Amino acid sequence: MLGGYRIEGRRAAEIAASVEGAVGRGELQPGQLLPPMRELAQELGVNPNTVASAYRTLRERGVIETAGRRGSRVRSRPASTARDEIRVEAPEGVRDVSLGNPDTALLPPLAAAFAVAAGASDRQPVMYGEAAIDTRLSALAREAFDADGVPAGPVGVTSGSLDAIERVLVARLRPGDAVAVEDPGWGALLDLVPALGMRPVPVAVDEEGPVPEALEQALREGARAVIVTARAQNPTGAAITAGRARELRAVLAAHPSALLIEDDHGHGIVDLPLYPLSMGNGSWALVRSVAKAYGPDLRLAVLTGDEVTVDRVLGRQRLGPGWVSRIVQRAVVELWTSGAVVPKEVAGTYARRRDALVDALRRRGVEATGRSGLNVWVPVPDETGAVTRLLQSGWAVAPGARFRIAAAPGIRITVSPLTEADIEPLAEAVAYAVTGGRGSAGRTLAT
Repeated sequence: MLGGYRIEGRRAAEIAASVEGAVGRGELQPGQLLPPMRELAQELGVNPNTVASAYRTLRERGVIETAGRRGSRVRSRPASTARDEIRVEAPEGVRDVSLGNPDTALLPPLAAAFAVAAGASDRQPVMYGEAAIDTRLSALAREAFDADGVPAGPVGVTSGSLDAIERVLVARLRPGDAVAVEDPGWGALLDLVPALGMRPVPVAVDEEGPVPEALEQALREGARAVIVTARAQNPTGAAITAGRARELRAVLAAHPSALLIEDDHGHGIVDLPLYPLSMGNGSWALVRSVAKAYGPDLRLAVLTGDEVTVDRVLGRQRLGPGWVSRIVQRAVVELWTSGAVVPKEVAGTYARRRDALVDALRRRGVEATGRSGLNVWVPVPDETGAVTRLLQSGWAVAPGARFRIAAAPGIRITVSPLTEADIEPLAEAVAYAVTGGRGSAGRTLAT
């Protein structure tokens, strides 16, 4: 089973280290099946719970993956490799709805905004030692935060939301700390946490956001930080409602030492209101990227938070890149102030595509979620089979393995490339892929 390699150890940490070391040395190959937990426990003369703990550690570190009764296998890629590489390549003639990109037709032209920004830089070049944040960008960001009820706090600028989240985590936590993350959730974030030496703790998600009972359990198990997506959650499209926000605030209030990071992923592409979870107490940060509404290549996000956290983030930033290009910052100011994007219209376009697809699937007996944002999540009984059958039907979707820790299998469909004429054929193909041609069956998001 293991090609001659013998797993060793008496404690969970030793067993996990034995497997991880063998993977690093190439003695255990990607895709290799590990022994069942009871079988390995008997071989090593330890309690099965010890092996279960070791396997859990290996899953959390991204070394192995578990597929129910099919057992645990060495992951095809290490944790330091982005989950985005767990993808299906779309052959010629196959429609690709897997990438999670915005519709380029809904992105604003950038030439004029950068011309304005470059002109300002020509007149007054930014030099070393100057303020890292454009004053107009800071003021506009703070004004928008205030309008959405985000607590008062200083403003920072980072190279995208993942950069901001990483900087906040490093500013407040240490390797080995546990971090509560949404499951299913953003694949890049699920890789980032173990890459920082921290331990991801999965929190179940439904259409209204993180499930309060699951968050409470994660915090009781020692999670020192919580990362939640306010709107347009990737991959499920969840958006936190007013009622859910009240429940989550109550959970967080009982654990005041936990760091809260809110990723307002849907800013600019959804018209649902924001319900911030932070009440301005303790350690917290809220992040907004311009990627989905204005273009991924802008690589800019604004964040706010408590003074200590933001000060630590900006202080460490000064010792690294120094600042995000002021030309890019000024271009974003121009885009914001010129009305280059009308969020209500963009949100309406994506909503029509999502709603049409979700409705078409439900008429075929397939339950799917997509309350906001760019994506629709479809739970499936057999992820590999569903992805393969969809490819054969002419559609490339994102495998749910990119977004899961302990959640049930699923597939993610990005609605950005879809036209009205695509909805029925795609829904028919998905219904066939989910059921394997044996009839319809509804699913839920439950893990």
